[in-house]
Amino acid sequence: MNRENIVNALLKLLSSSVSFTTVSRKFQTWSSISSSEKPAMFLLERSESYIRANEAVPEVVTLEIDLYICVDAGKDQSLVPASVLNNLIDAVEAALTPNKLTNSQTLGGLVSHCRIEGKIIKNSGDLDGDATAIIPIKILVPR
Repeated sequence: MNRENIVNALLKLLSSSVSFTTVSRKFQTWSSISSSEKPAMFLLERSESYIRANEAVPEVVTLEIDLYICVDAGKDQSLVPASVLNNLIDAVEAALTPNKLTNSQTLGGLVSHCRIEGKIIKNSGDLDGDATAIIPIKILVPR
């Protein structure tokens, strides 16, 4: 397993499939990002877990990565910031769509599965125009 190759493959897939102005593995606070730098996407490596069913089989490693998205919909009262955010979440979901043959997103064969798994946390941005989301991504890496 090469963690850097896996995370960089995920970053490349998402940044080539979704229209983000700023893409990074290094998190920045929303207030430090100018409107011209949004929509922004950040990947944060959260945790890893090792599970072994028994001693006869190798462990399965799960990498957990949070994908942070921030969009600036401005103060235009006719625009719904959550709508802009929802379109980006849909694009991320589409980018992670499983391969029809293998029924999984393998990041080019580096992993067995890469998918959204868990609760997406959203801030609609109605008060300040900055809509945000945290999307949990799990990557299964057999050993």
